[in-house]
Amino acid sequence: MPIVHIDLIEGRTQDQLKHLVEDVTKAVSKNTGAPAEHVHVILSEMQKNRYSVGGILKSDE
Repeated sequence: MPIVHIDLIEGRTQDQLKHLVEDVTKAVSKNTGAPAEHVHVILSEMQKNRYSVGGILKSDE
């Protein structure tokens, strides 16, 4: 049972998230041989003021 964790900054639409998990599930199933119904995808959305790159909060960009 593959489990995929994806951390991303909030702001994507429900439709974008739906397509993301569908595509990730297909890729994992294809490359591991695991049935798609056994692939788990966990999305964790972060606020922009909780994530930084190079010491700069994404909310400050």
